[in-house]
Parts: sequence; structure tokens; C-alpha cells
Amino acid sequence: MKLIHCADLHLDSCMESGFPVEKAAQRRLEIMRTFTRLVEHASFSGVDAVLLCGDLFDTKTVSVRARNCVLDVLLQHPEITFYYLRGNHDQEGFLTELEEQPPNLRTFGRTWTSYEQQDVVITGAEITEELSDDLLERLTLEEDRLNIVMLHGMASEYGPISLKALKNRNIDYLALGHIHSFRMEKLDDRGVWCYCGCLEGRGFDECGEKGYVQLEVQGGRICSGFVPFALRTLHRAEADISGLLTQEEILRAVKEAVRELPAKDMAEVTLTGEVSLETEKDTAWLQKWMEHDFYFLKVKDKTRVFVCPEDYRYDVSLKGEFVRLVLDSAMTEEEKEQVLRLGIHALAGEL
Repeated sequence: MKLIHCADLHLDSCMESGFPVEKAAQRRLEIMRTFTRLVEHASFSGVDAVLLCGDLFDTKTVSVRARNCVLDVLLQHPEITFYYLRGNHDQEGFLTELEEQPPNLRTFGRTWTSYEQQDVVITGAEITEELSDDLLERLTLEEDRLNIVMLHGMASEYGPISLKALKNRNIDYLALGHIHSFRMEKLDDRGVWCYCGCLEGRGFDECGEKGYVQLEVQGGRICSGFVPFALRTLHRAEADISGLLTQEEILRAVKEAVRELPAKDMAEVTLTGEVSLETEKDTAWLQKWMEHDFYFLKVKDKTRVFVCPEDYRYDVSLKGEFVRLVLDSAMTEEEKEQVLRLGIHALAGEL
């Protein structure tokens, strides 16, 4: 028997906090397409069941397009059983608006519900913080069965999903959703707990490989492994531009920082190091210059302006007077850097 454990697709996510409007719209469609690709791949690979461990959708208002897309892919693949457990972003809307639930869709409620499929018993519940402790204590599983448990939420030793409370309860595989990065660890002498992560990263707080976990029953036990599956990966990189003066020099440093990253991916480059007041540094220019090198590129500036007060102690120019006034002010160091940078460029006629 083969199963896929996936979670946190967040279909219909607005995506507009980190991307331009057009790119955000494209990414919404790409994430939806990744879900359909997953099901097509599952069908081709002979997968018997897909475990959807919460946050299939992103908001309580599900668009007609997203609802119809999910419904259609379920109906087009009756050979696969889908186990859908709602997460904290999912609402009743998707299910209540269906005239008839697909026959291959299994759902869960606020109490434990179990389904048997071939060699495995799949048990799950939709939990809230108020109910989780009591709910976990009521979990009962047969020792001589292969048991998969589905939950969505934050797992730790003591809660909200208490790993301590779930130890020694005959769990072979605890399929979790909520955390967007893959993580698998031992639960007890018998089983493991696993966050499969999300299928696609939606922002630069979700960098790295994304995908699902493949499960297979072999020799009376459940074997598992992470499978990268995202269409695009998000990357973070740093470019130290200490001592550089021109935009061209900085551009070469940024290009070197992202040299090994695939062009189809998304990259966020942070400029670091100490720069002089005369350094030409324009993040918008850098992004525009490299806009065709990646699907999307973002440049952030975390450099520090290096100013030696002694260099301006006896400078009788307007720039010297300006620098001395700023350095002697009560502003924070960060505020001084910003004012110095803008002021020097203004004095040079660049603003």
C-alpha cells in the first residue's frame, strides 16, 4: 500500500505581501497546479491514499475556481482515497457548499474518527487548543494494527499537540500539518512523528525544498521518505559589499551570490557589510537590472555606513558640517545611517 502525506497548500493565498500583483496571481495558479500535479503523480505511481493534513485552503472564503479545481481532481481520480482534515485556516465552506461529497473523500470531526484501508487504520481529529489535551487522552488504537494518526497544529513535548501524551499509544506514523518545513523524529520505540511541510513556498520565510512524504507499507511496517515536489524554490543569499563603491561592482557581487541558483526559482539577496557614504547603492536598480535572471528577485539592504568622525573634524565643506551635526545628534545609530546616506546623496545632486 502506498500513501502520500501532504499539508498546508494554502490554496487561494493572496501572496501579495511579498510579490508584485502579477507575480502573486501567477503563483496562486502555480500552487493550485502543483496540487493537481501531485494527484496526477499519485495516480501514475499507484498511490492508494492521500492524507491532506490541514490548511488545504488559506481563508474561510474559498473561490469558485479553487473549490471546483479540488472537487474536479478528486472526482477524476476515484482510485485514490483522500483523507481531508481541516486546519486552522480551513473553514466549513468547502464541504458545506458541495451538493454531494465525493465518494472517495473521507473527513474528520472534533472527535476521533477511524477508517480502515487495506493494511492500515487511519485515525484523525480536528482539534482546538481547548479540546486537544482531553482529546489526546481519549485516543485508543489496536496494538496489532498499523496505525496512522492525522492532526494539524503545533506539536511539542507538552502541547498544544502533546507528543508526551501520544507516546506509547500504538502510533506507527503521526502525520502532522501546520509547520511549513519537513521534519521527522521518533515518537517512541514504535513510531515517528512528521511534518511534511508545504508543497510550495509562498514567501521568503519558507525557503528551501518543499514537497510531500511518501509512505509505503513493507513487511508489516510503514516506510517513509521526503520527496521534493515544488515547481519553484525560494532561496536566501547574502552579498558582502564592504569596500565597494559603484553599482556595477555591487551588481557583480550580487550575481556571484546567486550564481548557482536555478533561474526558474525566486531569490532574496541581502546586501551586507560596511560601506562608505559615497557608495552608489540602489536596490531598485539592482532588482530591475536582474529581473530576467530569475522568476523573481528581491534585494534587501542591511549594510552599515562606515563613518570615521576624524575624517570630518576639520572639513569646512557643507558635507563636513552636515556629517558632524548628524553624528553629534541624539538619533539612534540606524537613524544616523539613514540620514547620512540620504543627505550625502542629496548634496551630490542624486536625489
